Amino acid sequence: MTVLEDRIEMAESGDELTLDMMFEWLDKMPVPEGYKAEIVGGHIFMTPQRDTRWDIIADIYDQLRTKYPRRRLKSDVRIDYPGHLNGFASDVTLLAEGAAKNSKGRWRCEDVVLIAEVIPRKTADNDYGPKRDAYAAAGVPVYLIVDPYSGEWHLHTLPKDGKYHSSVCFDFGIEIDLTRTVVGLVLKTDDFPRG
Repeated sequence: MTVLEDRIEMAESGDELTLDMMFEWLDKMPVPEGYKAEIVGGHIFMTPQRDTRWDIIADIYDQLRTKYPRRRLKSDVRIDYPGHLNGFASDVTLLAEGAAKNSKGRWRCEDVVLIAEVIPRKTADNDYGPKRDAYAAAGVPVYLIVDPYSGEWHLHTLPKDGKYHSSVCFDFGIEIDLTRTVVGLVLKTDDFPRG
């Protein structure tokens, strides 16, 4: 069955569109190798994975691994978030100690303690807007945006009532001090590439 046939069948059945349906369609689509797919507010976004992004993601992951076991760290793994049809595959996700999968076999957003997103140029607005809002609504304590185009990082903390109440921004080269957060460590940014 094709994606079009699936959509026609769904429209005729009167079923409401769900994230599971959309991800099933994505599984049937020819997503090009080297691309990441996410659903933000019911819209499918596919972004290419570039070397610069991967180098920063790997750097953050390696630094988190100095304190946390691999089983608590995820990358590009679907987690559903509050809001209309939000299924994100974040660049780096740190789960709480004792996090468990839900009845559908997916990690729960309530167990996420840190998200790090390294923005792609064409979907940056998602990271600065709807995704930030969904992470805040889920109560994710630490949300880090790394922007290789501007050479800056943006740290959002203290989520309450669906928004972050503390935000700071600095250039690459300035450490990200997470010692006063649930993460409890410092991330170095000296080696984050630009562009």
